Amino acid sequence: MIEVPEDTTLVVGLGVSGTAIARYLTRLGRPFMMADTRSVPPGLAAFQKAYPQVTVHYGPLTELDLCKAREVVLSPGVDPRTPGLEGLAESLNPVTGEPRLVGEIALFRHALNKRTNPGRVAAITGSNAKSTVTTLLGDMARNAGIEVAVGGNLGTPALDLLHEYSQSALFVLELSSFQLEMTPRLEADSVAFLNLSEDHLDRHGSLDAYRRAKSSIFRGAGHAVVNAEDPLTWPDDPALSADEFTTQPPLGRQWGISEPVSGEGAWLMHGDEALLACSRMKLKGRHHQANALAALAMGHQLGLPMKAMLEVLERFEGLPHRCEVIAEVDGVSWINDSKGTNVGATLAAINGLGPTLTGKLILLAGGQGKGADFSPLGEPLSRYARRVLTFGIDGPRLADAVRKRVSVSEFADMNEALEQARRIVEPGDCVLLSPACASLDQFPSYIARGETFRRWVLAQVSGQIEESNS
Repeated sequence: MIEVPEDTTLVVGLGVSGTAIARYLTRLGRPFMMADTRSVPPGLAAFQKAYPQVTVHYGPLTELDLCKAREVVLSPGVDPRTPGLEGLAESLNPVTGEPRLVGEIALFRHALNKRTNPGRVAAITGSNAKSTVTTLLGDMARNAGIEVAVGGNLGTPALDLLHEYSQSALFVLELSSFQLEMTPRLEADSVAFLNLSEDHLDRHGSLDAYRRAKSSIFRGAGHAVVNAEDPLTWPDDPALSADEFTTQPPLGRQWGISEPVSGEGAWLMHGDEALLACSRMKLKGRHHQANALAALAMGHQLGLPMKAMLEVLERFEGLPHRCEVIAEVDGVSWINDSKGTNVGATLAAINGLGPTLTGKLILLAGGQGKGADFSPLGEPLSRYARRVLTFGIDGPRLADAVRKRVSVSEFADMNEALEQARRIVEPGDCVLLSPACASLDQFPSYIARGETFRRWVLAQVSGQIEESNS
């Protein structure tokens, strides 16, 4: 048994977050050890070169005696139920009185609390679209002249933001369920819980447990933004001030979307106030209009000028691999939504894009399904799709789930599916890659999957040989 010395912090997980935690503790001058359950953690040699004085344990955590450790800080990818961590979640440090098992965001909050001018915090979570809303809100604040730092689960880790953007008046953070479940009290000024659908159940065990982890975002919040169409995003505390967004005409002071007006189309609304014609947004689809409303609701609460926020919506083109338009050729759109790694994300893409088409969707889907139920895809596909082209290890299971509602063709890989899409597409259609699955059966990541789609479309449809920037 290896003893973690008294007053030493143990950092578990040698990934992006783990190394950010190491940098933070080094700046504080606090003694720490690193641990990783993998026998040969990726990045081990680089870490040891950068921190030769830090002890690194790799292998089971049960080989460590944590009785004297000041605290144990988990990277988001580490399950708090990992053997060796038993009892720590309920344990308090006898000196500081703080939990002994926390995550990186708890350290972030603790560091802010020590500052004379801590700056405000806006935090966004949800099963889908959180990166888009986080980026939008950050751009809105920047356009309003506010010094803002954007990161968390997206881009720069939160603890690095503290160092790199020390004078920021606003921190805008995308937060995952893994980060939130290890954050006892976030105390953000404004938070958004965008949507909830089955995902990460292999970690959380049930949809209810997944929701509880996400709902940690509400602890100590000053204001919340929630989805009027998804009660699972609502806070359990009715006293928490909350704004609602909806893709329907707003009720009361909701943020919503008007019915189309002759010659003008639909508008983004706040109550009965018309804000922006949806046709003026670069982002297409009802789901992206909902994302815009969530960002507007948060920005409004944070005091951002409406003019500055709407200017961003008129020019923001979206993020790579998130309903990204790769090409529009001969009346056909080719859209890369490779980040659609769960059923909820794909439903949002189908329901967001389907009503905007003069033709039909051709959906490319499949990969590692993570045990998900694909049957909810059937109904919207029956309305909006010409055909579903499946591929990957769970392609057959997805095909079986929807074939009673829509025409389905099965393929071994995505390239074969793309060839079929090119043969059957008609003007007005949209070829949509939104797999509803993880990518790791055939690709290193959803990014690699999306780039494969991009290269094929640019070469085979647009006739371009160079890749566009992502």
